[in-house]
Amino acid sequence: METEALNTLIRTRRSIFPKDYTGEHVSDTIITTMLENANWAPTHKLTEPWRFIVFAGDGRQKLAALQSEIYKSVTQANGTFREERYENLKKKPLDSSHIVLVYMKRDEKKVVPEVEEIGAVFCAVQNMYLTAAANGAGCYLSTGGITYFPEAKTVFGLSDEDRIIGFLHVGVPKHTNQHSKRTPVDTKVNWVVN
Repeated sequence: METEALNTLIRTRRSIFPKDYTGEHVSDTIITTMLENANWAPTHKLTEPWRFIVFAGDGRQKLAALQSEIYKSVTQANGTFREERYENLKKKPLDSSHIVLVYMKRDEKKVVPEVEEIGAVFCAVQNMYLTAAANGAGCYLSTGGITYFPEAKTVFGLSDEDRIIGFLHVGVPKHTNQHSKRTPVDTKVNWVVN
């Protein structure tokens, strides 16, 4: 890839929310390429901590039911239940072509700090974002809902050591001219040259 094309891809990549998807199916080939490219993220000591569960087709309805029921059970027990959030969790997955549960599989030997493992998984997610954008798909990493509920780990067959990072929604965007702003990088960098 030419440098300018790479720069453009990185600078124009945006989170595209499920409400902004057309409802069209994203090719499984694109999803597979996203996952393959995620697998090439940087990783300390080659622990490769990223793991994925892909929900597609009727699997999205299964995810919607699981998420909404986990949310309802936990929040009714602790007094934080909100009907609109519950209803959203029942419907939101159906707006996406695919949803990828992204989680960190902790290295059993714990040869690197957990924060480095989490960082590696987020690098894998960025590779997925860029691959989606390069193929005309949009995606959005949702870290709300049940992401941080310990009960969710059990439902998805994860261990106590594993950590759910979020749910990556993938779809065909209605609009491709999403704009974003960043403050200038020189406001965030100090150079030490002497």
